[in-house]
Amino acid sequence: MKKIFIFTLMLVALLTLSACGGGSGKFDAGKNISIVAREDGSGTKTAFMEIIGHKGKADPVNVIIQTGTAGVLAEVKGNPAAIAYESLGYVTDDVKMLKVEGVEATVANIKNGTYKISRPLSIIYQLPNITDEINAAFFTFLQSGNAQRIISEEGYVSLLDNSADYTINGALSGSIDVSGSTSLQPLMIKLAAAFENLQPNIKINVSGGGSGTGYKNADEGVSEFGMISEEFNPEKAPSCTYYEVCKDGIAVIVNKANPLSSITMDQLNNIYDEEVTTPIKWNDIN
Repeated sequence: MKKIFIFTLMLVALLTLSACGGGSGKFDAGKNISIVAREDGSGTKTAFMEIIGHKGKADPVNVIIQTGTAGVLAEVKGNPAAIAYESLGYVTDDVKMLKVEGVEATVANIKNGTYKISRPLSIIYQLPNITDEINAAFFTFLQSGNAQRIISEEGYVSLLDNSADYTINGALSGSIDVSGSTSLQPLMIKLAAAFENLQPNIKINVSGGGSGTGYKNADEGVSEFGMISEEFNPEKAPSCTYYEVCKDGIAVIVNKANPLSSITMDQLNNIYDEEVTTPIKWNDIN
């Protein structure tokens, strides 16, 4: 009898846990959407808001701000009504990624341009600069297997497959200035550090200022390379061309209990619009 009683208690506990979705709760389409956003200053936030049409705008009313990837994922995992965004490379199986306009957030779809919430991160430069051995060495490194591994490890989308590793030239010494996009800046700092480890007599100076600064400094010769986080616009830097370092893909995520599979750009625009003050319920998303 004792064994039967213990087994019954274990079965009840197991069924209770299953009913609760492993601690994430049940989804209720009649509840208001819990809008989750990254902190101000986040490159992911800046990119996402710009792509969905809210560049420079404030967060919507009652937004839940989470600092860093871990906070975003924890909030969505534990909140059945949540929606959020995060760099594709950092999303775990604890949450569910939505399709956008019916297209899955995959590396392949970001590479072929069918997944809409992505953007290029590029460097721009004057062609004569690449004739300089030091600049040419760094440019070659950015296309190397060494760089592609760092790009992937940092959660960005590498655009080059099977690139050869960088070949060190011990005779080189000097410095290179890279400036511009604050979205590309953190990755560029890591790439620069890796290059300096291979070429210790070359110093890479990486500074921000935004894409506008990247265009201006490269065009005027202030920096050997400018960083931009948008499609290259030759009118902004007539003397320059560009190289796409990688793509920044951003996934839209919800709780795993949420039955929704796809969302549109218009719906995302509406959800994250600061001017929409009436709460949006999940059953408003069809």
